[in-house]
Amino acid sequence: MQDDGAITSSMGYKRLLLIRSLRRSNIRKKIAEYLFEISPVSSYTSEIADNVRTAPTNVIGAIRGMGSRYKKEESLIALEIVEQITSGNEIKLYKLTDFGKEFMSNLKNNNSNF
Repeated sequence: MQDDGAITSSMGYKRLLLIRSLRRSNIRKKIAEYLFEISPVSSYTSEIADNVRTAPTNVIGAIRGMGSRYKKEESLIALEIVEQITSGNEIKLYKLTDFGKEFMSNLKNNNSNF
């Protein structure tokens, strides 16, 4: 059984990794901000790319990880801020998780300068 201290430090560590990941990639940050703005609605890759003004491959890399440029362990899905939903016709949609909404809300409310 885990104690409350281990759980709290685990959440603190996850938040630190998330902050580091968003600071290292302006694309990740813009995607998280865009998904926060449209929440609870989900969006697909090319729509996200149009709104954050980047290529769809950059969006895929930031969300899921791809090669050495976008490390999988620093992807928005791996950090549990974004979730992937596959629709009935196999289109992959992305939206913020509850943790992602909470994190982005705290970030906006604290006027954190990244």
